[in-house]
Amino acid sequence: FPPFRGGAAVGEDWNGDQSQLDLMEADHCLLVDEDDNILGSTSKAAAHRCTFPAGPPERSLKLHRAFSVFLFDEQGRLLLQQRSRQKITFPLVWTNTCCSHPLHGQRPPEVDLPADVAAGTVPGIKRAAIRKLGHELGIPASQLPPESFKFLTRLHYCATDKTEPEPGMWGEHELDYVLLIRAAVDLQPNIDEVDAVRYVTFEALQDMLDARSGLSWSPWFRILAEHFLPSWWDRLDDALGTDGFVDGRIHHMDLVGKDDPMVAPMGSKLLV
Repeated sequence: FPPFRGGAAVGEDWNGDQSQLDLMEADHCLLVDEDDNILGSTSKAAAHRCTFPAGPPERSLKLHRAFSVFLFDEQGRLLLQQRSRQKITFPLVWTNTCCSHPLHGQRPPEVDLPADVAAGTVPGIKRAAIRKLGHELGIPASQLPPESFKFLTRLHYCATDKTEPEPGMWGEHELDYVLLIRAAVDLQPNIDEVDAVRYVTFEALQDMLDARSGLSWSPWFRILAEHFLPSWWDRLDDALGTDGFVDGRIHHMDLVGKDDPMVAPMGSKLLV
């Protein structure tokens, strides 16, 4: 496979060596309903562009599948990334290790059927995660065995992107699969995808999340950091090695203060 700019060689037919705008058109996300039934596919651009910028984001944005990876090192530190300034959506915000989408038409396939989800195996989501961890962070696939990923839960959330240069024109409406993994990895961040990386302890993360830090965060990470991450991190061995934190649910977020998604998820009500 040809090497990607700043990243590892990943994917069989997927070309990650494209501009952000080209990838927005070339990549096709999986459209789903609120019960995670697949309805079809559309370009990443169409899935993330607000069709009615003045209206509620859940009506302006197409619901699609996504994933969020939380990668811990052997010391129990979490790897964070700051999204590149080149990103179309949520540039320069801090977030978890890797956040992206399983794609339609990939080989091997990244589409998980209901039986895969019910069994907790989600091989398609894991393939997508390995592909993007290579593309964004340069992590070799050999350091990311699929069986090392633990699928814990799903999150349904919606948020408008208020960042420059096009505030209110883009956003996220995702059914997000959450994966945990503990691995020793080599990093070679892709400058088109990632502006900075940092391993943090739980205590260091709390300092970074404090409003006085001046840092901006992705809305999906803020939700997960408030409602789920503390218990997973406190019992990381159990979260990774047992099914004690696997809940089989879709957690639907009822966002309040939707006009400010960079803050609102921290005060959101969790509906299960």
